[in-house]
Formats: sequence, structure tokens, C-alpha cells
Amino acid sequence: MTTAKDLFIIAMEPRPEHTVGQGDLSLALAGAELVDLLGAGAITVDDDRIVPGEPSAPQDRLLGEAAARLTRQPPHEPVEDWLWRRGKDLSAAYRAALEEDGELTRKRSSRLSFGPERVEPADTPARRAAAARWEEREPVLASLVSAVGVGGGPSDDDPGQDDEAVTAVLTAVHDAVMELEAVRQRRTIENSAFANLWRGP
Repeated sequence: MTTAKDLFIIAMEPRPEHTVGQGDLSLALAGAELVDLLGAGAITVDDDRIVPGEPSAPQDRLLGEAAARLTRQPPHEPVEDWLWRRGKDLSAAYRAALEEDGELTRKRSSRLSFGPERVEPADTPARRAAAARWEEREPVLASLVSAVGVGGGPSDDDPGQDDEAVTAVLTAVHDAVMELEAVRQRRTIENSAFANLWRGP
């Protein structure tokens, strides 16, 4: 399993206190793909730009799609631009892939057969591996999970964050998620002002 798939599984675990936003998750998934491509030596990060290495074909289909979409000609793409471009509807793509692989199961949120449907991770070895990685608070996964609002923020003294390229990617993910939240808040304010305008004094 890839970091992105582990992230998706952890994000989909049912928790009453927080629902993960699909936009936030898509940005974090795009960042997780970069982390795995860094780990595979398929890319480097130079001055916040993604520099592809030799073309490779990762075994994971979605990671292969990510590698195929890298900008190979200079000037190379900034990490933040990649997150927004690759992240568009990425959570839906991961949901479809994991459902197809039997890693997600559909459940009704009430006992009524016509109640709303939701998806949860199935009880598989992949889910258990992702849960173990999360329970150990593996630094990269913990940072990505915290970016989507689960489990609190990462600790400042987390071990394993000494890779500058990985740190740059994780920082860009957190910044992008905060930017998305700022856009949401601005739209809420604008919509409220518009509604008040129609409502009148």
C-alpha cells in the first residue's frame, strides 16, 4: 500500500467528532503521492520545484498516473501548483480504486434500508497495516493526517522529519489546506452578506 492509500483509509475511519473534507483530503493525497515518489527516487525537490528523475512505472496504478503527469520540461512545477493540479477530485479517484480493490465497504448510516450510504474501510490486511502505521504516529503519515484535521497537529519534535524534500512537501500540503479553508470562509461570508442584502433591513 502507498502512503496515499494509507492516508485515505485513516481519513475514512468513522469518527463522530470530525468529517474530513474532500478538498482537504485531495490536496493531502497529492502530497502523499509526492512523498512516495521521493522515496522511490522518481523525483527530487529543488528550490520547491519537482524535478522528475528517470521515467519509471510504479506498481501502484494511481501512483503510476501521478508519475506520468509530472512536468518533465523546465521550468519544473512548484510543489504547491502540483497539489492543486493533481489534487483536483483525487479523493474520488482513490475512493473508486479502493472500492474496486475491496478495501472499502458501503454501509447504511441508519438501520433503515433506505438510509444514506457511507463508505468505511473493510477489515483487510491493508487496513490493519495503515492503522498500525497511524498508531505508531509514523511522522509523514501523522503530518498528512493532521493536515486534514484528524488527530491534532504534528509534534514539533517528531523524529524522521530531517528530509528537507519531504518537509517541503508536508509544509506545502498544510499551507494549501489552510488556503482552501480561507477560501471557504470567504465564500461563507460573501454568501451571508448576499443573503442579508436580499433579506433587507
